[in-house]
Order: sequence, then C-alpha cells, then structure tokens
Amino acid sequence: MSIPTRFRAFRIHNDATGYHAGIETLALDDLSPGDVVIKTAYSSVNYKDALAGTGKGKILRQFPLVGGIDVAGHVVASTDPRFKEGDPVLVTGCGLSETRDGGYADYARLDARWVIPLPAGLTLREAMILGTAGFTAALGLLRMIENRQTPALGPLAVTGATGGVGSLAIAIFRKAGFEVHAISGKADQADYLRALGAHAVLGREALAPNRPLDSARFGGGLDNVGGAMLASLLAQTAPYGNVASCGLAASPELHATVMPFIIRGVSLLGVASAGTAREIRDEVWRRLAHDWKPDNLDAICTHETTLDTLPEVFTRMLAGGSLGRTLVRIDSGH
Repeated sequence: MSIPTRFRAFRIHNDATGYHAGIETLALDDLSPGDVVIKTAYSSVNYKDALAGTGKGKILRQFPLVGGIDVAGHVVASTDPRFKEGDPVLVTGCGLSETRDGGYADYARLDARWVIPLPAGLTLREAMILGTAGFTAALGLLRMIENRQTPALGPLAVTGATGGVGSLAIAIFRKAGFEVHAISGKADQADYLRALGAHAVLGREALAPNRPLDSARFGGGLDNVGGAMLASLLAQTAPYGNVASCGLAASPELHATVMPFIIRGVSLLGVASAGTAREIRDEVWRRLAHDWKPDNLDAICTHETTLDTLPEVFTRMLAGGSLGRTLVRIDSGH
C-alpha cells in the first residue's frame, strides 16, 4: 500500500506562542523514526491524553509531538521481519505522545520492540476500547494474582469506577472470578456500574474514614484516585490482600501508616503501564484476548470521536464529565 505524501495528525506544540495543539498535515518523515509504519484505524482517549493535549499536565518530554498514547491499525511498511504488510497490530504507552509521535494521525511510525501483533480473539476496535486503560486494569490484576490474591480473600474495590480504567477493571475482575465493589461519587451511574459486573456500588464515603487500621471490608482493590481514599482502602483491606495503585485523580500524596502492612500483611503494588517489560505486556494482552476479555466492551465504549473533536473530549474528561471509554476513529474505512 502506498503512503500518501501528506496526511492528517493532531500535533501538540509548546513554543514561543505558548502551548497549543490541533490538526496539521504531516509527511512520514515528520514522524519519529521507527521500523514499522501502520495505517491507523483507531486510537482512544485516556486521562493522560487529555492532560497532554491541553497542557494541564507535563506529559510530553519533547515538542512537537503527535498526541495519542494508544494506536491500532494495519502494517503498510516494515523493516522488521516479524511484521509484514497487512498485519493488524497495536501499541499502548511505550513513549507514544511522550518521547515519540503517537496515534492521533492517519499513519504512525512505530518502534518494532513495542508493536504487539493483534491477539486472536480481539478486533482492532476492541483492542482500542481496552487500550492503555484496559491494559492498566489487567496489569493490576496480574500483579495482585502473582502476589496470591484470590476471590476467597474478599471483594475487590475499584475507585474512580466510572472512568476508563475503573469501568474496565470492574468488567475484567468480574470475568476473572472476583466479586467487585465499585466506589464512585456518581450515584446516578449505579446502574451502569452494575451492568458492567459490580456486585455493589458504594459512595466515596465508604473510603472516608481516616483511621490507621479499620475493619477489613475488602480483599484488595485497584485505586485510580490516590490520596485519602487510597489510605483508607489500605486500612480496610483484609490480611494478605493486595491494593494496586495506578492513578492520582484526586491526589499524588499518600498520608498513611505502616499498620496495614505490619499487622495484616497488606501489599501496596505499583502499576506503571507505560514502561512494562515486553514479556509481561504480551501476557497481559493474551489474557485480555481470552479469559479476561470483558463481555460488555460495547457498553464500556460510551463515546466515539474523531481527530477534529478531540479538544472538546479533553475538556469534558478533565472536568470529570467522562464515562467509560472514548474511542477515536481514525480511518473511516474501519
């Protein structure tokens, strides 16, 4: 397939005129170097994308860059023998929209080290509904299970439950056989959360207590929020349960004591999806395509957008108005 001389991309700048982003036309040689060129079919919108696209967070380490930390499409050219024209592939994280051009473009040039062949059992669209959000949730579950988390320890709490990571965590954890309790400040979305598989929907007050050690209520959980809610979740986790930390929507700070760790043997596990080693990355995607694949991905994809309307999506997400996952359709032929 021939690559057009010019194509569209959502590019982010920070220069003498300030921080700005929008649609531009680029040539392939304008993109970061790489071994694999794909015609992009889909990307997605993550909280990190909204921060990067608006300048509200220091995500990009160099400028200018094409935004989008997720991308999926078909190979159109490759100098790496592992990939041939027509292969469906995906990349999440791995420096996209941070140190190299990302997925918000008609074409993406990628580092072959991080290109994942689309697993059997997933379509490109499903892969991007999952994207970094689903990968993060599943990586958190993998870390917990590797540290002996079992359903017998009790329900898993998911904070920030209506967001992308939270929504997918509920569905993935439920598919893996765990009871899930969703923690959310959006009481009007209780039916949505139950439809994803939440056994119980609790308000934020469930994690309001601030005692060093509280009654054990959860077997563990995935925290997207940070701050006081994470401290309270640790204090309410059963002996030898695990809490995976993957976000800071409320606060990057953690004011807690060592009591849950030294009295109950609770573990706090970090989830850093962007830099995950390739062998772990492959395992997570294998699980997402098979035994952990949610049955309700279409319900989790609550919004579909294009490159042109990304700024509005970013604004809504940063204002707390997003629900589930937003898919970005790049190639209208898919």
